[in-house]
Amino acid sequence: MSKIVPVGVSARHIHLTQEHVETLFGQGYQLTEMKPLSQPGQFAANETVEVVGSKGTFPKVRILGPARPATQLEISQTDSFALGVKAPVRESGNIDGTPGITLKGPAGEVTIEEGVIVAARHIHFHTSDAEKWNIQDKQLLKVRFGGDRGVVFENVVARVSDSFALDMHIDTDEANAVLAKTGDTAEIID
Repeated sequence: MSKIVPVGVSARHIHLTQEHVETLFGQGYQLTEMKPLSQPGQFAANETVEVVGSKGTFPKVRILGPARPATQLEISQTDSFALGVKAPVRESGNIDGTPGITLKGPAGEVTIEEGVIVAARHIHFHTSDAEKWNIQDKQLLKVRFGGDRGVVFENVVARVSDSFALDMHIDTDEANAVLAKTGDTAEIID
């Protein structure tokens, strides 16, 4: 049985706490949905923030909602060089000891002490998909991309939850390396 998964290319984005939303956009502000994402309940917001590093700035980084328990900026390795920040490869949510950065919005700015990461490539599995393919949460997988620049990605983290929908997330550097785009598919081979 082949294990084919849809692919989503994840461009730089930020998750904000409600406190930071209000610091950047104003007291009581709520993010507004631009479009839903592949994961149930998640959305790309209409709002963006400016991200200011020691070497460079990105003027419009998309916020993903809803608000989270911790503010986290997810960038590619190339973005890391452009901003002048040494972002480690980490699973989403694992921000202890990561670098911080300055964020600017229309109502204010905030400097976070930690939270900048290059997201580890991963696959979201609904529990039923994981069970069907005998895949455990946090298992490291190998995934094959075909085509002219085909490659096998190793160390792809399985993330299993009843609240997830099947989708593999890679960043723009990884996607460019294999000529992949959102909506393509890949195959779990191990």
